[in-house]
Amino acid sequence: MHELAIAESMITIVQDEMAKHGLTQVSKIKIVYGEISAIVPEALETAFAMLTANTSLHQAIIELEMKPMAVRCGQCSHEFEPPAEERVLIPCPQCSNILGHEIIAGRELYIEYLEAENPKEAK
Repeated sequence: MHELAIAESMITIVQDEMAKHGLTQVSKIKIVYGEISAIVPEALETAFAMLTANTSLHQAIIELEMKPMAVRCGQCSHEFEPPAEERVLIPCPQCSNILGHEIIAGRELYIEYLEAENPKEAK
């Protein structure tokens, strides 16, 4: 379950940002992951909850957004999202080429934003 390692890294990044900006409470963490990044959303949520129990992040909600796979045709440069059933040989809808496509989306994994409270602004 590599989601545990991903959750650990995510928590470290969030805690570093909290320290850098003087934040005391994070209410939401938005995570974007690609459709072909091999992330299991439920496993990532479980790992996050397990690792943040009894920490300052225990009440933070993680919001997950999946980005679909997209490719650029190696022949005509048309960009498209191939249907799941056509992911072995991917015919370009514009020129029918099936080889040499470049994956341009679907492998992402990043924190898009944090929603947090700054104690200086709360007063």
